[in-house]
Amino acid sequence: MANENIIVGDTFKVGYRFQRYWDTSMAAAFFCCELGAGLFMLSQYFGFKLGMLVGLVFAGVGKPYFHLAHMGVPSKAWRAMLRPDRSWISRGLIAIMLFVGAGVAYLLQLEYGLLTAIFGETLGSFFTELARILAFVAGVVVMAYQGFAMAHSSAFALWNTGLMPISSVAYAITTGLAALLVLGWDGFLAQQPGVRQLLVNFTMLMLLVDLAIIMSLLHGAYHGTTGGRQSVGLLVKGTYSQAFIGLVMGVGIAVPALLLWVGGTSYLLVVLAALAILAGFFTYRVLVFKAALYEPILSFKPRTASL
Repeated sequence: MANENIIVGDTFKVGYRFQRYWDTSMAAAFFCCELGAGLFMLSQYFGFKLGMLVGLVFAGVGKPYFHLAHMGVPSKAWRAMLRPDRSWISRGLIAIMLFVGAGVAYLLQLEYGLLTAIFGETLGSFFTELARILAFVAGVVVMAYQGFAMAHSSAFALWNTGLMPISSVAYAITTGLAALLVLGWDGFLAQQPGVRQLLVNFTMLMLLVDLAIIMSLLHGAYHGTTGGRQSVGLLVKGTYSQAFIGLVMGVGIAVPALLLWVGGTSYLLVVLAALAILAGFFTYRVLVFKAALYEPILSFKPRTASL
């Protein structure tokens, strides 16, 4: 058998190669998109306008900026939406446009009554409800589509699993909850201490869900292909183990869970927990890209005649 521990880079040797097409800028785009969608949808449920605005900024400004930073020819980026029948990238781009457009319209209606001022009371109410529903449905797609785009690739065992879109949605909800607690602590949550404690408890629950999903992703990749096994090795005991165990698992999950458990009524500890969650999620996004390995072109050595 070929040496399963060889990572050969760009040489012509038999071994494992890193993918480097999606890098830190793409991780930042994914991070902004999922955080923004999660925060907007939770804020929409509670009618929290500041949270909706911040969520739209993350998804509508942060994600396109980092996407364009990644692309070699940004002027042709619009072509990405032309294949919704076969590409999750196309579906996601269309969903983001609907999400931001409907979200902005809904927020302007809440703040200034824009839709009723333009269309009148009856039509304005109809378009307000339409904008609310469109923003919600498109937001669900925005939270999940990046995971589907990754899972669609069979080249990387670390990505090629149905848990990838589930992890996107779970982290979108977790980071959205963390941001909602920070932004709304002295606002609408101050008037509803029971709701505030419920959100703190829900955030701790979501951290446990994130942990279970990550462990399941690692388990599936390790028991999948040899490339998946090598990717898991890089994360848990190899090149990226310090960042993965220390930042993703420690800072991103264990630390905020402990802070919320012992100090869920303290705004300072909630802010620290939220920052830890965001740091852990961003690190997770970066490392999932960096640890993805192509399978070796050949997985065996040719037999040679023996004298």
